[in-house]
Amino acid sequence: MVLSVSASEARRIGLAAQGFSNTARLRKRRPFDRALDRLHVLQIDSVNVFARSHYLPVFSRHGAYDAAALDRHLWCSGEFTEYWAHEAAFIPVRDRPLFQWRMRERRVRDERSGLAGELGPVLERVRAQLRSAGPSLVRDLEDGQRTRRGPWWDWSDTKRAVELLFAWGDVVAAGRDGFQRRYALAEESLPEHGLGEVPYADAHRSLIAQAARSLGVATLADLADYHRLKLTPARAAVAELESSGELLPVEVAGWRTAAGKPERAWMHRDAATPARLAPDALLTPFDPVVWFRPRAERMFDFHYRIEIYTPKEQRQFGYYCLPLMVGGRLAGRIDLKSDRTGRALLAQAAWREQGAPQHAAEIACVLLAQAAAWQGLEEVRWSGVGNLELPNRFAAAQEPLRAAQ
Repeated sequence: MVLSVSASEARRIGLAAQGFSNTARLRKRRPFDRALDRLHVLQIDSVNVFARSHYLPVFSRHGAYDAAALDRHLWCSGEFTEYWAHEAAFIPVRDRPLFQWRMRERRVRDERSGLAGELGPVLERVRAQLRSAGPSLVRDLEDGQRTRRGPWWDWSDTKRAVELLFAWGDVVAAGRDGFQRRYALAEESLPEHGLGEVPYADAHRSLIAQAARSLGVATLADLADYHRLKLTPARAAVAELESSGELLPVEVAGWRTAAGKPERAWMHRDAATPARLAPDALLTPFDPVVWFRPRAERMFDFHYRIEIYTPKEQRQFGYYCLPLMVGGRLAGRIDLKSDRTGRALLAQAAWREQGAPQHAAEIACVLLAQAAAWQGLEEVRWSGVGNLELPNRFAAAQEPLRAAQ
């Protein structure tokens, strides 16, 4: 039997699965569990014009908190590690074995291409240095004067080698200095349960099941994209999970294929359908709510592209636009930058979507004031660019940080 779900219900199911609720306050004990369990992967990105991307999902769902406390939890609890799960992302150590097939495939590809052979001596030197010196930055692993290779992605052979070892699973990130990884041998840094391997089909089934829990209701493409799986093994995993009853086939009103036919979708059997769910939030461009652009368009009618790599004169909305969610709808986008010297949060442009609620600007002001206070800034300044009318400047909200332990 195929269940019928309205577009509004699908949005509420999806947002509830992602951890948005009307009871957003962090718990005192293990405050980050709820958000991290819902997300499963916490994407990392180098852009820091406002705040590092991996800090934003917790703020979006729970408000102001101590980012240093999240860092301690991610790096010092022993429960998380980094890998290419969606893009570069934090994942639970217990689930690292689910990606061993990806590590193995990458190793085979690099061996067949000749890259592993080309870098063979460097790979062995890096392994030996990490074994003797312990966790190290790339600059600590360099052997003599490095040769420049060009202005973009100027990676030395040492950097190339250590990134191969990371992709193969031989080394892990044991912390960061700024945004630079501190590398260590996997067998010396991870517990035994983080070093195992799960058979290919079983791993895909587990990853699809987790994606379904994190998305609530989703198409095959949505489920596959969550952990960047190929469609063929993802399709097989969905079929098995549907057969077992963990995934329930649904038809969502308005979800159509390019040919105009109803789009096949599935709902996790544990997905909740809240009667009301009206979260307001600023989202990172790398939040799972928007990171798969076809899903954002299908679910929220929100056409979204990040314009970091677009020449300035060709940008439509701004360099680093954060989606604005009002009442559970994506109602606008705001190009944010932290002026840390001037202690101000700069709204360099603010745009409202067609059909945005009338109070979208009012909600945006509240969220921006909270965001400024969270970043230790004193005020918000709007440039006047865009059609979401904000005050030219207003004070940051004095909201106490949470989860400071």
